[in-house]
Amino acid sequence: MAVLMKAAKCPTDELSLKNRAIVSGSDFGPDIKYIDVSTAPGQHFIFSTERTMAGEINPGCIGFSLLQRKWATLSINQDISIKPFHFERSSEVLCSIALEVDFLQKKTVTHEPYDSDQMAKDFLLQFAGLAVTVGQPLVFNFQDKKLLCLAVKTLEVIDAAAMAAGGNGGGAGGSTEPKRVNFGRLLANTVVTFEKAEGSGLNLVGRSKGRTTAVRQSIINPDWDFGRMGIGGLDREFNAIFRRAFASRVFPPEVVEQLGCKHVKGILLYGPPGTGKTLMARQIGTMLNAREPKIVNGPQILDKYVGESEANVRRLFADAEEEEKRLGPASGLHIIIFDEIDAICKARGSVGGNSGVHDTVVNQLLAKIDGVEQLNNILVIGMTNRRDMIDEALLRPGRLEVQMEISLPNEDGRVQILRIHTRRMKEFKKLNPDVDLAELGQMTKNFSGAELEGLVRAAQSTAMNRLIKAASKVEVDPAAMEKLMVTREDFLHAFENDIKPAFGTAAEALENYLTRGIINWGLPVAHLLEDGALYTEQARGAEGSGLVSVLLEGPPNAGKTALAAKLAKLSDFPFVKVCSPDEMVGFTESAKCLQIRKYFDDAYRSTYSCILVDNIERLLDYGPIGPRYSNLTLQALLVLLKKPPPKGKKLLILCTTSRRQVLEDMEMLSAFTAVLHVPNLSTAEHLVAVLEQEPDVFGRNELAAIYKRVKGRRIFVGIKKLLDLIDLARQMDPQVRMMKFLSKLEEEGAIEDATVAK
Repeated sequence: MAVLMKAAKCPTDELSLKNRAIVSGSDFGPDIKYIDVSTAPGQHFIFSTERTMAGEINPGCIGFSLLQRKWATLSINQDISIKPFHFERSSEVLCSIALEVDFLQKKTVTHEPYDSDQMAKDFLLQFAGLAVTVGQPLVFNFQDKKLLCLAVKTLEVIDAAAMAAGGNGGGAGGSTEPKRVNFGRLLANTVVTFEKAEGSGLNLVGRSKGRTTAVRQSIINPDWDFGRMGIGGLDREFNAIFRRAFASRVFPPEVVEQLGCKHVKGILLYGPPGTGKTLMARQIGTMLNAREPKIVNGPQILDKYVGESEANVRRLFADAEEEEKRLGPASGLHIIIFDEIDAICKARGSVGGNSGVHDTVVNQLLAKIDGVEQLNNILVIGMTNRRDMIDEALLRPGRLEVQMEISLPNEDGRVQILRIHTRRMKEFKKLNPDVDLAELGQMTKNFSGAELEGLVRAAQSTAMNRLIKAASKVEVDPAAMEKLMVTREDFLHAFENDIKPAFGTAAEALENYLTRGIINWGLPVAHLLEDGALYTEQARGAEGSGLVSVLLEGPPNAGKTALAAKLAKLSDFPFVKVCSPDEMVGFTESAKCLQIRKYFDDAYRSTYSCILVDNIERLLDYGPIGPRYSNLTLQALLVLLKKPPPKGKKLLILCTTSRRQVLEDMEMLSAFTAVLHVPNLSTAEHLVAVLEQEPDVFGRNELAAIYKRVKGRRIFVGIKKLLDLIDLARQMDPQVRMMKFLSKLEEEGAIEDATVAK
């Protein structure tokens, strides 16, 4: 039978922690453990009771805490209808309860972990037997830490009677599936799970931690299509980045927590210019379902005011720090992209001056990425062409941990890139069927992605130029829309005239050395070409270290440079670089060493590379008076000649010298795989063989006469010197040409009588 009573305040703070209605022992006996409180017609609330000592609560009154009064919309001294309540049905015994948890003081933030498993044990110890209703707020004092506010989210029961019926052969009628209810009674074995409230600063850990109420957002943008990435030739690199940096972020936080793993916080993309580093970083930002990426050019961080550069770094991480404190593991991902990161992250102590700005900026960045107060909701992507300049502390695990070289694309990658940049032309039928992308991919060895894009643009401009009439004024063909078609000839024109790869073959330099071609004047030349081809195949082969170095030595004007250029051209390696002393006139020793080092570093980026080092003694600043030479350059060359290329790379080094003895004294000969001797012409047959290949100078009778005059005499002349004399003979009067030619040979000491030679 219902009685009318009045609502009152909870007598003490200690009693309010029990989450029960506080009643007087004179009003209720010990057998009444639950009451039904009716605040208005149709509004009923079930409370557990707590009897208190006389004097703490007035008879005829029931004490409620502030949370209880807010939930039940009670006011002090309000008349309420009370009657005893009994849990008689077994279906009202809870098998599980889900609670949303937050600090009672909402502004409280802490990084201290709250173990949900221990919280579940303490909760049942304090509240076993408590009557709870969905939506009911509870106050929970966990291990005398900060007070927690709990809200009942879901309640589930299993009908014991139905379960028994199923066990006794009750058939389909005995369902043991848990069902949700609106209220129920806690038992000591009820399963308790906690969910962190949205916006809470609580750091909840443990197996009793339930899923958040909001649907977990996938880290990968649901509208993203990997086929539309537009990153050609970088499939392997992108897969490696995805595996290292994003695989852990795809899994739910609970799984990552069970593994005890931390997310990767930094990626460094390095490699030659134009290979797609910025494009990949941009696409990563688009692919991820994260905050809008912050893109920063390295020099933008630096500021002329003291301390402002470090403040700029702190501002980049401010949003991520605030969200980490507010949401903890549920925080979204913040991406910060540093372009030209080497501008601000040079090795500490390497920059001159007294300000030390670069050093403090590096220190600030190190502290933010993985310092004492580390963040787990950031991803820093750095890009640079100069990985060697970056401070090594930034490259350790936990900071820019994933370091990926974005190198020149291979043939398949080049075809992919060309397909990407010609896709729209194909779609609108502006690409002629005679354009074979596979052929273009094979031709464009050592082209970077940016250079391939430039090749397509150049071909398009060539095609458009055909439809422009340049008379007194520039006019466009009215039917240009229909006529415009990019053909194979347009691509070939762009390839030959417009776009040259920065890391490509030094074709012009080689052609300059081979202006007269290679004149096969005898067996020595044939043997040299044959041996050179063998060493080229050795460099190309899979066995060995991947490094073959050959020295071509011989007297001046013997044609060593032309032979080296011919071998470089015959190798068909996609990367050929000529290191010549004439390019380094006026260089200091250190500048010369850096330039030579750059040639080798560039060569290591290509799968097959060839470096031609011409006139090596001139490169070493050798002078016979003294003698003098650059020891710094010598040591640099010795190191680089012996250093094997990275795994999977092949390097052929061809060097020329006219001072074999000097290199032997410098202990350089041992650094070469092989030393090939390039001799001068030494017989009449050699001389005539060269003259026969210049038919416009001497006739058949003149050649016979020359052979007769020089046969048996000592000949010692370099092919280059001989060709110069032949060019001089072209300018002479044909009547006296032969005699003057022989006279010039004698004057140059190229022909001597055998007796004089002895």
